[in-house]
Amino acid sequence: MLQFASFLNAYLITFEPKKSTRKMNLHEYQGKSILKSHGVAIQEGLVAKTPQEAVAAATKLNADTGTEWWVVKAQIHAGGRGKGGGVKLAKNINEVESISNDILGMMLKTPQTSAEGKLVNQVLVAQDVYYPGPTETSEFYMSILLNRATGRNMIMYSTEGGMDIETVAEETPHLIFTEEIDPSVGLQGFQARKVAFNLGLSGQAMKEMVKFVSALYRAYESAESSLFEINPVLKTSDDKIIAVDCKMTVDDNALFRHKDIAEMRDTSEEDPTEVEAGEHDLNYVKLDGNVGCMVNGAGLAMATMDIIKLSGGDPANFLDVGGTANAERVEKAFRIILKDPNVKAILVNIFGGIVRCDRVAQGVVQAYQNIGDVPVPIIVRLQGTNAEEAKKIIDESGLQVHSAITLHEAADRVKEVMA
Repeated sequence: MLQFASFLNAYLITFEPKKSTRKMNLHEYQGKSILKSHGVAIQEGLVAKTPQEAVAAATKLNADTGTEWWVVKAQIHAGGRGKGGGVKLAKNINEVESISNDILGMMLKTPQTSAEGKLVNQVLVAQDVYYPGPTETSEFYMSILLNRATGRNMIMYSTEGGMDIETVAEETPHLIFTEEIDPSVGLQGFQARKVAFNLGLSGQAMKEMVKFVSALYRAYESAESSLFEINPVLKTSDDKIIAVDCKMTVDDNALFRHKDIAEMRDTSEEDPTEVEAGEHDLNYVKLDGNVGCMVNGAGLAMATMDIIKLSGGDPANFLDVGGTANAERVEKAFRIILKDPNVKAILVNIFGGIVRCDRVAQGVVQAYQNIGDVPVPIIVRLQGTNAEEAKKIIDESGLQVHSAITLHEAADRVKEVMA
């Protein structure tokens, strides 16, 4: 998750998966390229996949910007990279090569990765922007996101940049400001000036911050993002305002309008099972439980997950097979669920509206036979058109499949097989 996710829960209503629940995260260098294309000032940098490419990037940055120090940053979809040793300062070309060699290929562990960490396949070599000048540098926090409670985009910002926003919220909540934007009129000039004022800026720095906020919001709207997080936003020693870091998340539902952004997807950073499910148009999100779920419809899936909890189990996934639960899709869904070694039972809960229950039952039987050895019990609850015929197909199949009619009965079956 992103850096401020836990704090953000105070602003958002309950997570509710829909047709597409996944968000596409971008790497820092990708997000910065989008910001720059909309006029947002950024810390310049070049991506590299080998130490030799890193040296070439540093040499080019020196020629283009005059920088003589460089920051080498691991590019993974997780925050807190510096805490895990994934962000280091290089004071000469030799250090650029040695640091890049150390970071590339490492399993980087941060507070936002699993215990195993994430493999670093590329680094961003960036210019040093903390150079001496007539004034002191200052770091700010800024993000743009949708406040679901009000249906408006919101700029969240703080004078305490460079820190975890959760820590700021807990220890100094009065230093977190928000500015909501009326979607019918967009960001107004007075709002951008208010942000700059609350950050304690004046003079040229205030003018630069107003331009920065306005350009940042344009980029957010144009990219149809669900999140921009810039931490820190830097006021340089010569009063420029630039994005030193960038975390960007794009809603999958908008990607068909942004082919250039869709091409930035890095599937190596995603759960391979979720990637495979997406290739088959299955809405799958892996969880930490022990009961696999196969359902048609997001609302029914949420209810199914609730009933599993009430029965004493824990859902191992969210999986919506959609309205066409034919044999091929059911089989693929089974195979994906069974990839999780924690799954001890599978609950299939299908409402036969668009698709008839008897066809789903035939699909379940056919999928079971094609897979062969299914190591866990399967509970199938089919309700709707031809539900009785479907139950008969399941019961007479001779397979280790338990049928149920009501959701309560399905829950009891789960409890029995999990005992």
